[in-house]
Parts: sequence; C-alpha cells; structure tokens
Amino acid sequence: MSDATHAAGLGDQQPTRRDFIHIAAGAATVAGGLLALWPFIDQMNPAADTLALSTTEVDIGQIPVGSQITVSWRGKPVFIRHRTEEEIEAARAVDISTLRDPQTDDQRLVPDVEGELRPEILVMEGVCTHFGCVPLGNGAGDYDGWFCPCHGSAYDTAGRIRQGPAPLNLLIPPYAYLSDTTIRIG
Repeated sequence: MSDATHAAGLGDQQPTRRDFIHIAAGAATVAGGLLALWPFIDQMNPAADTLALSTTEVDIGQIPVGSQITVSWRGKPVFIRHRTEEEIEAARAVDISTLRDPQTDDQRLVPDVEGELRPEILVMEGVCTHFGCVPLGNGAGDYDGWFCPCHGSAYDTAGRIRQGPAPLNLLIPPYAYLSDTTIRIG
C-alpha cells in the first residue's frame, strides 16, 4: 500500500457506489439550499420603480430665459433655472468670503458636452438645507433668488445661502449634459 493511500485512510479500498451517492446527495443539498436562499437575497435588490427614478432626463431647450421649471428626482424637487444675464452678473459680483458656505457661481455649474460652463443654466435640489422645506423661487427673498418662508432662509441667484438659519447652499444634484438641450439628473 502506498503512503498516499494509507495517509488518506483508504487502504486498499476503492470508491464505492455508496460513496458516490453520499457525495451526490451532499451536492444536491447544497444546491437546494442555495436555490432556497435566492429569493431572500434577490429581494434586497432595488425595485424596478426605484431604478427608474434614479435618473431623469430633462429637455432644457424649452425653458424661457428668466424662468425655471421644477422636476422630480428621487422624490425631491429639482429647480432648473434659465438665468438672465443680470442674475448671472449678480451671482458673480458677490464676495464669496462673506458667504456662510463659500462657493463661486462657476463652482456650482457642470460643464456641457464640449467642456464649457453654461452659467445661464442652474440646476439645484429644491430643498432648503435647514429643515427640508421647498423654497419659493422666481426672484423671491432679499437676494432675488429663492426664499424659504418656513424659517426665513434666503438664497441668491446662484442658490447660495445669504441669510437665515440654513447652514448650506442649495445642493447641486449629480447631472450631465447629454446634448445642448438635454440633461440627465442622477
């Protein structure tokens, strides 16, 4: 008897039909257990309606200068404003060292498909960073941007916090330009 056969404890024995049946039954038990667990594992994946809400495509070519639209993304309002030259200049004229959450106007923008910033298009989550209220827009408040009447937070024409209890600027959602007239949020 060889040392390898003796070490395995088989001695002169050959695998029998009974050994095969035991191995096959064990493999079938493991496979059955995995199949039984699959529905529990699969239910942890996001639902189809949740995946559908993860991105939103918006035609921005139809927004007139000086107005905004509100779209829903992940159950939150998103403001898309087509700013006037005056609004852009007012946002750029602010000394950012005076801001609670200092950001320049350009830092709040995303480059288009050619890599250029389009300051006339401003995309922000329409949720006040104080308690999650939805601010009023279209030149509301002391800074001609957005105003949250619940607690008095005022945002400028770039969506930056200027007065009130809100700690941060209106958030910029992840978005990208798909073309000159279409963006995808999310």
